[in-house]
Amino acid sequence: MSVFDHDYRPYEGRLTPLGSRPLVLARYAMHEAWSSKITIGLFVLSLLPCLVELVIMYVADNPIARALIMRGESPLAINERFFLNVLETQCWCALVLAAWIAPRLVSFDLGDNALPILLSHPVSRFGYLLGKFLALVLSLSYVTWIPCLLLFVYQCYASPQPWGMSHLSLAMGIFAGAAVWIVLLSMLGLAVSAWVKWRVIATGAIFAVVFVPAGVGGIASAILRTKWGLLLNVPVVMTEIWQCMLGAPKFMNERLEMPTSALVAVLVLTCLGCVAVLNARIRAREVVRG
Repeated sequence: MSVFDHDYRPYEGRLTPLGSRPLVLARYAMHEAWSSKITIGLFVLSLLPCLVELVIMYVADNPIARALIMRGESPLAINERFFLNVLETQCWCALVLAAWIAPRLVSFDLGDNALPILLSHPVSRFGYLLGKFLALVLSLSYVTWIPCLLLFVYQCYASPQPWGMSHLSLAMGIFAGAAVWIVLLSMLGLAVSAWVKWRVIATGAIFAVVFVPAGVGGIASAILRTKWGLLLNVPVVMTEIWQCMLGAPKFMNERLEMPTSALVAVLVLTCLGCVAVLNARIRAREVVRG
């Protein structure tokens, strides 16, 4: 049939509410992220440390198992320091997962020049980024605060002594510490993926953004004999923040400890830099070369 013989009519069906449109993008982004077998494999590997920690908690809370395995050694302490190690392990596993998932959410759209088509639909740039951000946040939650809080609940159940109410602030610290790391990883992952179109290079660039400044900051601190270079060291910054939120004992020398305001300022500036990159790269335009 000729094109001129078609009768075109405007769409008269039910429209998706404006506030829930980013959730549609988030649903498809989740499907894209978890359709890969590598994602499933990384997720399973990220949960293996939790199984080891669960066994440790069982031995610590069961006197018979402790007597058979420990054989007179000092009992294991399930305290703030233990859960700090749990949180750190899961958060660094989340970095590996984010480095794989984030480029799949944005780099494909940029590489295929699909942004003009996507943003021609009734969705804003903010809605597009919010949908990708929510998908990444939910994916990282599966390996961070959710398994950590499940271990906390198990400790409340298995402990022979009343333990839960006296450590309630620990659960809040676990959630807050994981939330800060998830937001930071999501912003970095989306920004790097928006800047680098090639997925493999974007994956490596996410690791570089986290660890290369750490090396530069360590060199600067050694040469200039100052502690302020450690503000570029993301592992050190996040460890100090997690220690404050969980109330765990600090391991760094007092002369090297950073003020909390400086740590928060670094995180805020990093997120603002990511927002600037996303604002510059995510645009409803296509460059046509004549």
